Amino acid sequence: MLIGSYTDAGVVLAGGILGAALSGHIPQRLKDGLPMMFGLASMGMGVSLIVHGHAVAVMVLSLLLGVIIGESCALETHLGAVSTWGNRLLGRFVPMPADLTPEVFLERFVALTVLFCASGTGIFGAIHEGMTGDPSILLAKSVLDFLTAAIFATTLGFAVAAICIPQLAVLLALATGETYLAPLTTPLMNDNFAAVGGVLMLATGFRICGIVKFPVGNMLPALVLAMPMTTIWLRFVGP
Repeated sequence: MLIGSYTDAGVVLAGGILGAALSGHIPQRLKDGLPMMFGLASMGMGVSLIVHGHAVAVMVLSLLLGVIIGESCALETHLGAVSTWGNRLLGRFVPMPADLTPEVFLERFVALTVLFCASGTGIFGAIHEGMTGDPSILLAKSVLDFLTAAIFATTLGFAVAAICIPQLAVLLALATGETYLAPLTTPLMNDNFAAVGGVLMLATGFRICGIVKFPVGNMLPALVLAMPMTTIWLRFVGP
């Protein structure tokens, strides 16, 4: 039923509406402090997944090759360009907050759209749900997304709620596609895939906290490589 995908998109819609409606009642210290906790939670979930990996070499090789592919294709730049186009289209229908310039509004809105639609945590969670039927990653992420949407909506307005539309489309596409691949996978492949996803979640947490701006968008191809690399490693090296 893909409960996780629908829940995650639904909470962004609810959080965006609630945050915009209550923008004048949320203290500034809360707006500044919560994003740090979002990043810390993402790091914690990432570490819990990394420890389940069975081959560190597979994880490292997948990440290295994935980053090479992502950087060569400038994947994160293209994701940002798509978001910019969508947000400009949305701007014709959703009013921009009066206290923000168009440039600042667009920059923050693009960053938030990429965070919700193309974050390592979201993509990994959707793929994980499609393969295993376990929505726990997306359900945990939905708690963070609700608060994130509410906080950002206090400055960006009701436009934040509209991000749930492309977000749901991306999550459903990933989860539905992986349901057809699940019979072809093994527990070892799933564990190594989870470990690579954990690294992306850890990198996302560092980026949210402003510690290191990892190019998480360019790291996404590593998720695609994790399972094939596991098969290759088992065939030529062994368990």
